[in-house]
Amino acid sequence: MEQPATGPLAGIRVVELGNLIAAPFAARLMAEFGADVIKVEAPGEGDPLRKWRKLHEGTSLWWYLQSRNKKSVAVNMRLPKGQEVVRRLVRDADVLIENFRPGTLERWGLGWEALKAVNPNLVMVRISGFGQDGPYRQRPGFGAVGEAMGGMRFTTGEPDRPPARTGISIGDSLAALHAVMGALMALLNIKSGRGAGQVVDVSLYESVFNMMESLVPEYDVFDFVRARSGGSLPGIAPSNSYPTAEGSYVIVAGNGDGIFKRLMGAIGRDDLANDPRLASNDGRVAHVEEIDGVIAGWTSRHSIDEVTAALDAAEVPNGRIYSVADIVSDPQYQARAMILPSVLPDGTPVKMPGIVPKLSETPGAVNWLGPRLGEHTEAVLAGLGYGEAEIAALIAGGAVAKGDET
Repeated sequence: MEQPATGPLAGIRVVELGNLIAAPFAARLMAEFGADVIKVEAPGEGDPLRKWRKLHEGTSLWWYLQSRNKKSVAVNMRLPKGQEVVRRLVRDADVLIENFRPGTLERWGLGWEALKAVNPNLVMVRISGFGQDGPYRQRPGFGAVGEAMGGMRFTTGEPDRPPARTGISIGDSLAALHAVMGALMALLNIKSGRGAGQVVDVSLYESVFNMMESLVPEYDVFDFVRARSGGSLPGIAPSNSYPTAEGSYVIVAGNGDGIFKRLMGAIGRDDLANDPRLASNDGRVAHVEEIDGVIAGWTSRHSIDEVTAALDAAEVPNGRIYSVADIVSDPQYQARAMILPSVLPDGTPVKMPGIVPKLSETPGAVNWLGPRLGEHTEAVLAGLGYGEAEIAALIAGGAVAKGDET
């Protein structure tokens, strides 16, 4: 049963023309904070994410997470009458989020100029591999390519191994976060009376590149090329993963000047705590191999429980490397409602991630999990002013499909 939307974005309508990860994740974040998100999917196919990774009764568990709080409308945007449905949706929308290759929506009569004519206050968020212009605009771009071109892959992994990935689709997720940020800034510009609608142009590679810290100025001034460094944080010491007696690893971040002193005291190396060579970060970086060896020698003689207890007592930032099993059983996750009990459509209980960030007065919420393909087609079209006969004609002509005919 759908619940009325609450949250800071209640009253904001978002039309999602996205597939897979970046645009759908951006729309999901807005839906969790109250936006009325209408997801447009192709009849008979739907978002390919419905079949990605682990399936339960034929539907991806990722789908149920990625599309929670959204309404699904099945529309064939390749047909003129389907395109007209999208224009009707846009007429009363605040935000449109899409991640087609540049030029695709223009071919369907749904580009920025066409939609701006329908709704001058529309915020059109366009996510693509390389942006809406430039020599690479027409190239197909996935998150993995954005991670490579944005500089992340070159700096990830062990120095003597090929470049590694993070294990998740981080490039897409970073683009989604930038998309939401851009959408909210553009909405604020409208709501404060300073302007009308605009395009928010988000590329995968630029979203990754924006995270790359001092990469460019260090190259420009020092001709320094930051490369793979394993578990350490280059230029900041000590910060690394260290082995424990039972073969697990612990993260230790003792890179503040005062923290380093406390760390050395905790492991019985007051000589290093008071060594003037190591009093500041630049000195520690020059001797990082020595420091890492000392820390690893201490951690490897103790269990991970002993290591974390000692470092917690010394107020040195440290942490276990969590698996998902650690995450779902951890009291901190549970105390902050980051593991939410949910129920799949067939009644199967399932745990889902909670809401981020936490807002004290207008928190986000999960009202329902990802819908069936076309589940809301008829209701949404009726809300747009289509009569029963018009809806029936659209269904008969293949321009739209309802939930039991997709």
